[in-house]
Amino acid sequence: MYGFLAVLCIASALGNQGWQTLFNNFAVEKAGADSVQVGAIQSFREIPGFLTFFAVYILLLIAEHRFAVYSILLLGIGVMITGLFPTFEGLIITGMIMSVGFHFFETANQSLTLQYFSPERVPIVLAKFRSYTALTNIVAGVFIWIMAGFLSYQWMFFVIGALVFLAGLYSLRKNPVDELLPPQHKKLILKRKYWLFYVLNFLSGSRRQIFMVFAIFILVQKYHFSITYITILFVINNIITFVLSPYIGKAINRYGERTMLTVEYVFLIFVFLGYGLIENEMIVTGLYIVDNLFFSFAISINSFFRKQAEPADIAPSMAVGFTINHLTAVFLPVLGGILWVYNWRIPFLGGAFLAFLSLIFARLVPSKKDLANISAVK
Repeated sequence: MYGFLAVLCIASALGNQGWQTLFNNFAVEKAGADSVQVGAIQSFREIPGFLTFFAVYILLLIAEHRFAVYSILLLGIGVMITGLFPTFEGLIITGMIMSVGFHFFETANQSLTLQYFSPERVPIVLAKFRSYTALTNIVAGVFIWIMAGFLSYQWMFFVIGALVFLAGLYSLRKNPVDELLPPQHKKLILKRKYWLFYVLNFLSGSRRQIFMVFAIFILVQKYHFSITYITILFVINNIITFVLSPYIGKAINRYGERTMLTVEYVFLIFVFLGYGLIENEMIVTGLYIVDNLFFSFAISINSFFRKQAEPADIAPSMAVGFTINHLTAVFLPVLGGILWVYNWRIPFLGGAFLAFLSLIFARLVPSKKDLANISAVK
């Protein structure tokens, strides 16, 4: 299962990072999109994330590992055809196609990881997958950086999507299932004892939307950074993630989920305030790099859940958690785009407020010792 998921994680990263790297410049330069339209496209693209709870019912028909592969195939198709539709409407449609594949795979990936690995190994495995993802992102960034002078957007989207699709075809031949594992519930699971997991997912998803949409958009629209500059930033970010992710996984085991989440949210408060209050392109570039670094700390949320979850609750709870993570995704980018027109600082100040709320709830996560006792009982 480790090798199976590693291949699919690499494919998912290639498709998503390739799309993200090209999207803002493609939307602005070829589709003529403004801030409101970019926000709208991103909102539509996040709708499949909001609907991931349907994965529970799809799993009534197909095995979860097959569901993961089919999701990757769909992601590849969506990326392949993006360059063929350089319009606002075209970007909405192709964005949703690739998004269904990406979000449904992420749900299956998290579920299978939590099912197949012990609580102590979960943060290590998730961190290694982050590291593989970062290395893939570096390769994708270097490819785009080199090919931007030779290939059109259409061809770059097509090549990246085709590679993702081929990885999916390769994985169709694999069967990594362990029949001895507890069977998963094939219905939605909402339990009071998981409430903190739900809240942390909601706040994390809301904050992530501001980063994904407006942290990149400000670099393109306000500071006019080129696709080459943006690609270099992606490469730097992913080199840092590749190097540090394994250590973050080990730190979660050493210091506990509560401590790691606390460190993340304290820093993110200042990062978002920096975005909104400091008008200096080099400082904002630095903030973007620091912002990206703390994405790996979010592993702590799933690690915390794994230690308190009933074994049969994992798959449906991951679907519910992913849906909750995307509750605000369907309207926050549009709302932020509208507010941007009035004052570009507003989305970032909102991000600082969300980080502050996250900090409050992070302090309610049980200590390392208490979580270890809960896990031992399971």
